[in-house]
Amino acid sequence: MIAATTILNDGIVAIDTEYARSLQDASHLIIEGGRAAFVDTGVNDSVPLLLDALRAQDLDVGDVDYVILTHVHLDHAGGAGLLMQELPNARCVVHRYGARHMVDPEKLVAGTQAVYGVEQTQQTYGTIRPIDEDRIHIPEDGDWLSLNGRELQFLNTEGHARHHHVIHDPASKGVFTGDSFGVSYRELDTGNGEIVFPTSTPVQFDPPEAHVSVDRIMGCEPEQLYLTHYSRVRNLDRLAQQMHAGIDAYVAIAEQHEHDDDRSANIRAGLTEYYAEQLADHGFAGGRDELLEVLGIDIELNAQGLEFWLSKRQ
Repeated sequence: MIAATTILNDGIVAIDTEYARSLQDASHLIIEGGRAAFVDTGVNDSVPLLLDALRAQDLDVGDVDYVILTHVHLDHAGGAGLLMQELPNARCVVHRYGARHMVDPEKLVAGTQAVYGVEQTQQTYGTIRPIDEDRIHIPEDGDWLSLNGRELQFLNTEGHARHHHVIHDPASKGVFTGDSFGVSYRELDTGNGEIVFPTSTPVQFDPPEAHVSVDRIMGCEPEQLYLTHYSRVRNLDRLAQQMHAGIDAYVAIAEQHEHDDDRSANIRAGLTEYYAEQLADHGFAGGRDELLEVLGIDIELNAQGLEFWLSKRQ
């Protein structure tokens, strides 16, 4: 399989990791003067695609200085250990709270199995390879890291997960946001532009911190953001308002059904209706089947995350 890539701007290439479906999960390759860094990796099956995309840019495995992880959920970091085995000069850059899980993935895998089940976890993610501790770099909040003279800043954004940071890239006037600025799938774009939805996936969703994360990203005064799901978005003032409104809507949906007998199903239904209403206002012409095809995974995970959040605050 040949990697599907999109040349963006300022030495940035989006790579479709083919996780779950096409255009669902992106790794970004940053190139600066013949040196490179990957931001997020997808899963083990994504690694050949990332290496193919690297070669397509006339780069070699020895040219990669960093594998940067926004956080260690496996759709972002599952392939990191395997990829690092292919990159002799790279260091893995990861949030302090995620680093131990890259060195010893056992608890990370167990947590994923609790959400997906053992069989589905193995089928989707394979065997997660550990990364040697001496190849890991842990930036503190606000730290800068140089990619061949291109300065990248790491900012903690812990609303989606405690082990999440974003990467401010002044050279592109952009930020690599992982999941801290939600998901925005290209199939949902209309004449009105992009639409974005927050992520409340298990198990650390924190609504107040999610608001703070959005504000911190926007404080970088970016012109574009690079989301893992899926890649570049602009029109950021409008999208930031959608994020804040969406976080509040998720909380309202969860609280509305907190004491229902079938809380899980009702939260899923509430999220589905919320997405349908927002997409209709956005001018999306697809029906319910098209909505579920694009957002079905997110509905399930966001509902689970909201249930975790309700349970933790009791």
